[in-house]
Amino acid sequence: MPFVQEILKHRSLSIVGLEKNTGKTVCLNYILRRLNDLGVPVGVTSIGVDGEQVDSVFATAKPEVTLYEGTRFITSEQHYMKRQTVSVLEHVDSRRTALGPLVTARVLVRGKVLLSGAATTGVLRGQIEQLGNAGCQLTIVDGALSRLSLASPTVTDCMVLATGAAVSANLKQLVSKTRFLHSMICLDEVSPALRAALSPVEQGLWGVDDDGVPHDLGIASVFLIGSAGADLLRYGHTLFASGAVSDRLLKALTPLGDDITLVARDFTKLFITPEAYNDFTRKGNRLMMLQRSHLVAVTLNPTSPQGFLLDSHSACETLSEALQTPVYDVMKI
Repeated sequence: MPFVQEILKHRSLSIVGLEKNTGKTVCLNYILRRLNDLGVPVGVTSIGVDGEQVDSVFATAKPEVTLYEGTRFITSEQHYMKRQTVSVLEHVDSRRTALGPLVTARVLVRGKVLLSGAATTGVLRGQIEQLGNAGCQLTIVDGALSRLSLASPTVTDCMVLATGAAVSANLKQLVSKTRFLHSMICLDEVSPALRAALSPVEQGLWGVDDDGVPHDLGIASVFLIGSAGADLLRYGHTLFASGAVSDRLLKALTPLGDDITLVARDFTKLFITPEAYNDFTRKGNRLMMLQRSHLVAVTLNPTSPQGFLLDSHSACETLSEALQTPVYDVMKI
C-alpha cells in the first residue's frame, strides 16, 4: 500500500490538485478504501464541493466520494440531504454557509456523499480538531480548484499532490509545471529559532538582523515598495514576507544584491513564475520557508477531460525521475 503508511504518521492530510481533474477524488477514494481495510477511524471534509457526479466545468462524469461504516464527515446541510448512505447526525454548526449550516455525521452503512466544507482555513482547523476529539485518527481534507491554502502546514500536517494530463497533455510541459510546484513545496526551512521569532509577525515586509531579530520595514504590501531600493536591506540581507510573495517582490529584490534570503510563511503564499524565481536565485539569492509542508506522495491522472491519454507507466517514471520522488497512478496500484 504505497504511501498510506506514511500518511498514518500524521493527524491530518490535504489532497491538492495542480489543476482541476487531476484525480483528487480518485486519490481520496483510494486512501479511504485502504484506511478502511486497516480499520483506521477517519474523518473527511472539504474546502469547496467534492463528490459531485458531473464536473461543473467540463460536464464530464466524475467519481463520487465513497465513505465506509464509522467514517465521520462534515458537509453542508443541502448536500447532507442528498447523501446516498445511512448515517447518524452528530453535530450542527451554528455558523451558516450559502448551502446551509455545516453538519457532522457518522456513516452507518457504506455509501456515497457530496462534500462541501469550510470557507476559511480558520474554520477548517477547528473542524480538524473537532473530528480528532470525536475519535478520528486521521482527518482528510479534499481541496477545490486553486485552494492550495488547505495544504499550508498551519492547517494540515501533510499533503498529497495530484497532477496529470489535465495540467498538460504534453509530457514535457506536465513535468515542468509539476517540478516547479514540487520544488516550491520542498524549499528549505529556516532554523527553529528564526521561525519562533518570525511566526508572530502577521503583516508586512520585515528585515532580520544578524541576531535573528525582526524589524518592521514599514511596508505593508509589495505594492508600496516604490523606490525604497537598497534601504530594504538596512537591517541585513534576510527579509521576511508575512503575506503573499509575488513576481513583483522578487523583481524588486533581484537588483539589490546577490546574497539575499527571502523567507515566506509557507509554499501556499507563493504566487510566482519560474522565470521570476530563476532570475532571483541565479545571482545567489535564495527563497526559504518559515514552515515547510510535508509532501507524502505525488499522484498522476493520465487522462485529461478533453480525452487526451498519457501512457501511465512512462509518465510516472518520467515524473519520478524529474521530482526524485515516487509518483503513483492510484488506478494501477
